[in-house]
Amino acid sequence: MSNLTAKIATPEALVQAQLEAYNQRDLTTFVAQFSDDVCIYRPPATAPVLQGKAAFSDFYQNERFNLPNLHAEIVSRMAVGNKVVDHERISGIRDEPFEVMVVFEVNDGLIQAMWSFATN
Repeated sequence: MSNLTAKIATPEALVQAQLEAYNQRDLTTFVAQFSDDVCIYRPPATAPVLQGKAAFSDFYQNERFNLPNLHAEIVSRMAVGNKVVDHERISGIRDEPFEVMVVFEVNDGLIQAMWSFATN
């Protein structure tokens, strides 16, 4: 997806594009959906666990996209304004699949922030 296309994509379309790239382990397309100053949060921590596209890209290249069975399945999705909330079932990281709730905030045609809430 080019930057021009990303600028006119809906928040839901951007989140779907990053999901598809995640499942294909396509780092270039995945990272292209996020802003240069993206912040990743894992509540209850209030400080970002990852900040900036370089750190974000490095984490997914070295900690996720190297896992051969990595896969995210959408259980449900809700979009309200510039926020998209996904209930996801993640496989390939732990021994058993686990569920997370991920909140994406989209501004200026790119994902600016992402909050990942674990089930336990």
